[in-house]
Amino acid sequence: MAIDKNNPLEQQNTPDRNGSGGSDTTNASTRRRKKPRRDGKGSNTQTNNPATANTSKNKTRRSGKGSGKTSQALATQALDTNTAIDPDLALGDAADDAAAQAEGGIKAVGNQRIIPFMKIEKPMAILSLLMVIASIIAIAVNGLNLGLDFTGGVSADVRYEQPVEQVEVVQALADNGFDDAVVQYLGTREELLVRLPPQSDNIDGLSASLTQALALPNNTAEISNVNIIGSQVGNEVYLNSVMALALALLCMLGYVALRFQFKLSLGAVLSLFHDAIVTIGVFALFGFPFDLTVLAAILALIGYSLNDTIVVYDRIRENFRRVRGITPRQTIDLSLTETLRRTIMTISTVLLVVLAMMFLGGDGLYWFSVALFIGLLAGTYSSTYIASSIPLRMGLSRDDFIVKVKPEFEEEIVTFNDPKMFE
Repeated sequence: MAIDKNNPLEQQNTPDRNGSGGSDTTNASTRRRKKPRRDGKGSNTQTNNPATANTSKNKTRRSGKGSGKTSQALATQALDTNTAIDPDLALGDAADDAAAQAEGGIKAVGNQRIIPFMKIEKPMAILSLLMVIASIIAIAVNGLNLGLDFTGGVSADVRYEQPVEQVEVVQALADNGFDDAVVQYLGTREELLVRLPPQSDNIDGLSASLTQALALPNNTAEISNVNIIGSQVGNEVYLNSVMALALALLCMLGYVALRFQFKLSLGAVLSLFHDAIVTIGVFALFGFPFDLTVLAAILALIGYSLNDTIVVYDRIRENFRRVRGITPRQTIDLSLTETLRRTIMTISTVLLVVLAMMFLGGDGLYWFSVALFIGLLAGTYSSTYIASSIPLRMGLSRDDFIVKVKPEFEEEIVTFNDPKMFE
């Protein structure tokens, strides 16, 4: 009764539980909310409108004979009131949804607009197929311009008294009849590795000829070692390189299958094969020299492209488990949209380094950089379309990422039919 005396206004304004306006002892235990009720969907527009808040308080107060239907009707009435008060909010949401559907996307979490990557899935698949076929034809018809690492030749270690430029050494060898020479530094600018196409088998005469050809004005050269690499060794290197490439793809297939899902692993391996075959096809089409440095660039490219694909796959798996009510195509579009910024920043920084090596790294890193440049463009494209569209075509869905309970771990429902327990 102390509450009744301290709050006379509350007694007068609070109806009793029988619907009358008088006060009762039961009203003493009734608590009033200081804040308006929420409508259940996060709408709190009544907080900023005192008139609406007071109206909602009077309408949501229960009577003694009220039921669940009455509260539901009051909640519906409150929602209608909010819509009437703030119609621009509902119209804005409808406009956003209509614009998103017109663009082929949906309205995602946080009002993030989804880019419909899979909308041009078929044209990109046709383009990829044509590129792979053209690369295979170029490799079969033109062949690769294999370097000395694969065809064999002559390798010599040369040391000069003073620092020397690679271009000067190549020009001096060409003037003395040694064409197609490859010159690389061995730590310092005085020590070089000179590689030549197959020459005569007479090492003594070849060493003397090279010493004379490598001599520069006021800078003598000393040959410390001359090695003749046969074609048999070159063929073994070629076969080992192909086996290493195939083994790398096979191991990555198993890793992605165990880490994610077999459908995703098949898409990842096909995208990696696409990157490698397109890069090799460009070298075969234009006759660029193909040596161990280019092979190393292709292997590095496979690792980079797989890393980019794994990032996309991880986001696809997360969104399949987290986001519901959308199609698998929209889930993949959402994942590609969320990883787009990361992809752009990564490829931009890597391309800056590759371009720096291409134009400032010298002849030893030039073809390595060219192979990486071609492969990075193909890898970014394949991670977006090939690695994501192939699992989608194979029927990728949310069921592939949900852990299902095995039948032996399901709980059994036991029913007791003992008649004595009901007596």
